Amino acid sequence: MHLAANLILNTDSYKASHWLQYPPGTDATFFYLESRGGVYERTLFFGLQAILKEYLARPVTGAMIDAAQAFFAAHGEPFNAAGWRHIVGVHGGFLPLRIRAVAEGTVVPTHQALLTIENTDPACFWLPSYIETLLMRVWYPVTVATVSWHVKQAIHEFLEKTSDAPDAELPFKLHDFGSRGVSSAESAALGGMAHLVNFRGTDTVLGVLAAREYYGEPMAGVSIPASEHSTITAWGRAHELDAYRNMLRQFARPGAVVACVSDSYDLYHAIEAMWGGNLRDEVIKSGATLVVRPDSGDPAEVVHRTLSLLNATFGSRVNAKGYRVLKHVRVIQGDGVNPDSIRLILERITHARYSAENLAFGMGGALLQKLDRDTQKFALKCSAARINGCWMDVFKDPVTDHAKASKRGRLTLARHRRHGTFRTVALPDSTPATDAATLGDGWEDALQTVWENGTLVRDWSLAEVRARSERC
Repeated sequence: MHLAANLILNTDSYKASHWLQYPPGTDATFFYLESRGGVYERTLFFGLQAILKEYLARPVTGAMIDAAQAFFAAHGEPFNAAGWRHIVGVHGGFLPLRIRAVAEGTVVPTHQALLTIENTDPACFWLPSYIETLLMRVWYPVTVATVSWHVKQAIHEFLEKTSDAPDAELPFKLHDFGSRGVSSAESAALGGMAHLVNFRGTDTVLGVLAAREYYGEPMAGVSIPASEHSTITAWGRAHELDAYRNMLRQFARPGAVVACVSDSYDLYHAIEAMWGGNLRDEVIKSGATLVVRPDSGDPAEVVHRTLSLLNATFGSRVNAKGYRVLKHVRVIQGDGVNPDSIRLILERITHARYSAENLAFGMGGALLQKLDRDTQKFALKCSAARINGCWMDVFKDPVTDHAKASKRGRLTLARHRRHGTFRTVALPDSTPATDAATLGDGWEDALQTVWENGTLVRDWSLAEVRARSERC
C-alpha cells in the first residue's frame, strides 16, 4: 500500500510525542515481543522477515521527514524532526536498530520472548518504541501459521490412524480458500504465505507471490482446476449433467485432479444419478481423480453421507489399517471449515471406517480472517532502559489484570540443547544481548540477530522455515 511507503508515518499518532516522555538521561531502550497465552499453548514464529524487507529495507529520506513534519503539525502532535534528520545524516536513513528473533519456523510455547528490539545509537533511544506499531503486526502471520500448524497436527493424527501413507497425504489436506475473505491484499499475501509454511495447497495467489518475494521460494503452493457455482448454474438446472460432463472433458486426464462443486441443486442426486450414474464410466476411463465438493449443510453429516454415496457407486479398497479408500474419487469440504469442525468431521468418518486420505479441507475466513491480536494475546513491551549509564528494569503489573504483567530486564530466549525446552532469561547489566555465555550449562541462545542498522543479517528461505517447523 503506497500510503505506508513513508516509514515515519507507518505508526500510531501518539508515538510522535513519546521522544519527549522518557526520563532525562535515557540513551537506550529495550523491547520484546511475546504471546501471553491464547487459544493455543504454542506459536509458530513466522513473517518477520517479510515485514523487515518490505518496510525497513528502504531508507528514510529528507522528503519523508518533511511530509511527516507537515502531517503531524496539522494532526496535533509534536514531531522529532531533529531526531529523524540525525538518522538521515549519520546513518544514511537506515534505522539504527538491532532486532533479534527466534529462527522462523520455530514452534515456541507461549509466555516466551520471540524477538527483541534495541537502539544502537544513543541519540535514538526513542526509536524502538516508534516502530512498535509496524513490528507488532507480525502477530498476524504468526497467528495464521500457528492456526495452520495446529490443524496440521490434528489431521496428521487421523492420517496416522487411518492411512497407509500419512506423510505423503498430509501436505495437501488443508487448502487455503481465504483470499476473498480477508481485509486487504497485504493480509492475503502475509496470511496466505504463513499457511504455506505447513501445507502446499492454496488458491491465494498473493500468498504464493509473497513466498517468492520474501523467502525465495519459486512456487510455494499449487492448485487444481475447480468449478464454482456460477460455472455450473450458468448451464441451468436442466443441463447440470452437461456442466459436469464439460468439467471432465476439459480437465480430466490420466493422473490429473479436478474438483467440482456439486450441491447447486441436489448434492445427493448429483452423486447418485450423475457422477455415479451417467458419468461414472467417463470418470473411470479418464484416469483422473474427481474431487466432489459439497458446499452446504451440516459439515460432518454431509461429508459422511457424500463418502457413503461415492463408495456405493465407485467402490473402495480396504487399506492395511482397515479403513476404506475410495476408488477414482475424493471429497473436499470447504464450507463451515474451522479447527473444531475439521476434528468433528474426521472423528465422524473415522468412526465410519473411512480413511482420512479420502478427504481434504478448504478453509477460508477461519484460516486468514477469523483471528486477531488477542487470539494469541500478543504484546510488545519495553523491558529495560539505560538511564544515566545504568540499565533499569521496566515493567508493568496492573492490579486489575495481573495476566498483563510484563517481563523486566534485557531479555533473550534460551533453548535447552538436549530437551528442546525454552525459557526467557534476563541478562546481567554488563552482558551484551548477543552473548549467550551466561545462560547456563546445556542452554543455548535461541535468538539470533536478524536485522542490524539497515542490514538483513539472516535471510531465511521458505525451505528452511518449513524444515524447522517439521522438527517441532
